[in-house]
Amino acid sequence: MVVRMRSTKSHRNNRRSHDGLSSPAVTVDKSTNVPHLRHRASLVTGLYKGRQVIDVQAKITKRNKKAQAAKKEGR
Repeated sequence: MVVRMRSTKSHRNNRRSHDGLSSPAVTVDKSTNVPHLRHRASLVTGLYKGRQVIDVQAKITKRNKKAQAAKKEGR
């Protein structure tokens, strides 16, 4: 059986130095000043690269309908 090599503090710390997480890249939309993650659509406005890709109003109405139905069942 092979004897394992020693893991010194410097080897361990050198390995761990590459495990750190970077902070997420957040940008601010020029027209609405809403912060959002890079290369992703804004969840507030539904815009990506100046185009409407998410119908935010439809999502809000759907959520409200679902809440109303749950409220009626809870009575």
